[in-house]
Amino acid sequence: MRAANAAVTALVGVVCRQAFTAREQADHHAIRYQVFVQEQAVFAESDRDVHDDDEATIRLVGYCDGVAAGSVRLFELEHATGLWQGDRLAVLAPFRSSGLGAPLVRCAVATAGALGGDQMVAHVQIANVAFFTRLGWTPVGEPEMYVGLPHQRMLITLPPPEEGAAFVRALEQGASND
Repeated sequence: MRAANAAVTALVGVVCRQAFTAREQADHHAIRYQVFVQEQAVFAESDRDVHDDDEATIRLVGYCDGVAAGSVRLFELEHATGLWQGDRLAVLAPFRSSGLGAPLVRCAVATAGALGGDQMVAHVQIANVAFFTRLGWTPVGEPEMYVGLPHQRMLITLPPPEEGAAFVRALEQGASND
């Protein structure tokens, strides 16, 4: 995550933080709806599932110059093994060249690490495998079908709690060139 910290400081106006308020939660779900239902048509009417009803699910929102532009969620799969899952990564089309995707993924990884997790799994659309690989994720097994689209299972080792927490704090405060 130390290298990730350096990457974050190069981005101006990018903030990633947990969605706590009703407005932040609404922004999180609206971004997902726009990307997965309206734009990509991965889901017919809604991308929400049982994890959205679980209070333990953590929702993150990414902002570019104060505009809610990206989201991702994460949840613990197996407490005994420290396995977490990250999913529903979405960045609105006008912001995809802003550099928001990587900090959102890194924030999810750091958050799970800060909470004592050991590893995180994600099921990634095939077009995004190279992006996740550049962020330190490793493909596991063969692609599998999910909602009619091929996805690759990927895995990453999480940072220690102190390092993860420090990285989350840095992203909450926003990246700058200072």
